Amino acid sequence: MTRRLAYPLLLIAIFTIVVSKGDIIFHKPTQPIKEEVVMKKRYVSPYIEISPFDKHFRKAADSLKIDWKFIAAIAFTESRFDSMARSGVGACGVMQVMPRTLRQQGVPDSLHMDPESNIMAASGLIKDLNHIFRRIKDFDERSNFILASYNAGIGEVSDAMRLAEKYGRNRYVWENSVDTFLILKSEPEYYNDSVCKNGSFKDWKQTFQFIKKVKRTWEKYKRLQEIYNDSIFEILQNDSTVEVFRESAKR
Repeated sequence: MTRRLAYPLLLIAIFTIVVSKGDIIFHKPTQPIKEEVVMKKRYVSPYIEISPFDKHFRKAADSLKIDWKFIAAIAFTESRFDSMARSGVGACGVMQVMPRTLRQQGVPDSLHMDPESNIMAASGLIKDLNHIFRRIKDFDERSNFILASYNAGIGEVSDAMRLAEKYGRNRYVWENSVDTFLILKSEPEYYNDSVCKNGSFKDWKQTFQFIKKVKRTWEKYKRLQEIYNDSIFEILQNDSTVEVFRESAKR
């Protein structure tokens, strides 16, 4: 092959290679870009934040072996978590405890408004009431008696229980039994009965409202806790290293 003929053939070969495989020769192969997707999840703490006094509620509840949110619900209903609250009848502090009860629980006058002392004194009262009504096995039912006594006094509730038993009702059932006779204690026919030791009781509406509000708030706190516990369960199931965020309960 003459040099004159070989040169054009070489040019044709080079052109063919460039057109057909030039990308391979002159460029690096294009690699697909992998995007790393980081999944960020926001969860809330299993210990919902209800108030500035939560640690005291938990401490009190631990000693009683009851739900700490029950005590928190009482505090919210009584004072909206105002540690400086004082009622017209003298009840004071975040739990609105009467001075006489505070003294009975060993709290000196100088600490009546102290949140921790106030809450622990209230928990002492709740402990006593919980023991008095221990024959009521279901705590949800027992809580009606505890709350009524917390608000109205154990004497009024005891009178209503005795009246219920006298008139053939169950003294350990609240609805349509003891609650009915707490209302009837506003009438002379009933509060003058020999089984009554504490006379007339006219503030039953306030007591019923108190029970209703506390239990409604307690249920709200329990629902929030259940949601948060579910979230924490998912964390433990899927990724125990993800960040946990605290979220306050709406008040």
